[in-house]
This record gives sequence, structure tokens and C-alpha cells, in this order.
Amino acid sequence: MDAQVTLMTPQLAKPRAIIYDWDDTIVDNWVLAVEALNRTLEHMGKARWSDEEARRRAGPSARDLFIDVFGADKWEQADKFYYNAFYELVSHNARIHDYAEEMLKSFQELGIFLAVVSNKRGELLRRDAARIGFDKYFGNIIGAGDAAADKPDPAPVLLALAGSGIAPGPDVWFIGDSYMDMRCALNSGCTPVLIETKPPPEDVLAQHPPAHRFRHHGELMELVQPYFAAA
Repeated sequence: MDAQVTLMTPQLAKPRAIIYDWDDTIVDNWVLAVEALNRTLEHMGKARWSDEEARRRAGPSARDLFIDVFGADKWEQADKFYYNAFYELVSHNARIHDYAEEMLKSFQELGIFLAVVSNKRGELLRRDAARIGFDKYFGNIIGAGDAAADKPDPAPVLLALAGSGIAPGPDVWFIGDSYMDMRCALNSGCTPVLIETKPPPEDVLAQHPPAHRFRHHGELMELVQPYFAAA
């Protein structure tokens, strides 16, 4: 009930555009990503990460994360191993989060401009979206390496909105599952919305707090649709 009251306040701008993260926001592959990461850590002679540590540290692009973990001289080796391991796993286990497609269809029918900003490499991201037929929902699909800088920099948000006639602001919602998404939204002047598919640790999230939190896409739809109907 509190979330609904917050959503209905005049201070919350009805979105003209919604930007989504991809992995673990639209597609459900967190367990697979962590397994691929741990295989990479082991391959590179490092200890595996717990789920909590992965949630705490995940979010940057693979390049930025792997430079930090493996060093500038070895990150490309780790990056290649990781993506090979990840796609070997995901090719047999890909699934979409419950209600995600219904949510996208609903927002599209409402005339809201939809886009993706992800730290997955751009060409791989667009291949993923096309493979499951979700590219039809988005005006732009922006991944790592497509803009001058990656999340949490505002550059990919500006690129995602290109051609829409919409500037970043409170009437642009950024929906994601990680602290990096919330940080990117705040850096861009957009409204940060958290989908709790794999909530980051609260102390990390508190540094970049969301404006709204939803347990799943169905809950978000349930609260947002009356908001539009009443407008």
C-alpha cells in the first residue's frame, strides 16, 4: 500500500520513456552469470565468489570489472573465457522473468518510448534481444562499448533516448536490478526504479537509493496501470 501511495503522488512524473537494464531485469540468468564468473575466477587462479559477494561487486561492464579483478594485462583473457562459459550455459537455460513481456507490451501500448541500457557488450546484447524476439519492443538497445562511456555514466542513457525527442529527467524511469542501474539513473537525472530479482546488499543500495522498489514485474504493472488510467 505504501508503494502505491508513493506512486500516485503528484511529485512522481508519469513516464514518457522507460529505460531497462537487461540481464536479471528482463532475462533471468543471474545464477548462470555467477557460475560463469566463478568458472572464470577458477580458470584465472582465483577463489570463487559467494552469491553475496557477486551481488555486492556486480554491475560494471565486464571490461571494468575484469580489469579491477584480473589486471589490465589479463582482463581480455578473462573476458573471453567468461563469455564462452556464459553462452555455453545460457544457450540451454535461458528464461524470461515472469510478467516481463506482459509489462513491455502494456507500456508499449500506452505509447511509452522503451529502450535498454546494459553493461553487456552491445553486439551480444542486441543478439540476445533478437534471439528471444524482444527487440521489437525497444526504440534503442545500448550496451557496453556503444556510447562514449558505459553505465553508470549518463552517456548510454543519452544514446538510448536518441531519436525519441525525450531528454533525461524525472519523466524517464530507469528500471533495473542492481545498484549500478540506480546509480546510472541518478547520474542521468532519471527516476531510479528497482526490480528486486536479486537485490544488492542494503548498505550498497543505500548509496544510490531507488525512488521505488517492486518485488517483481507483476507488482509494478499492478500499481502502474491504475496510475495511467487515473491520469
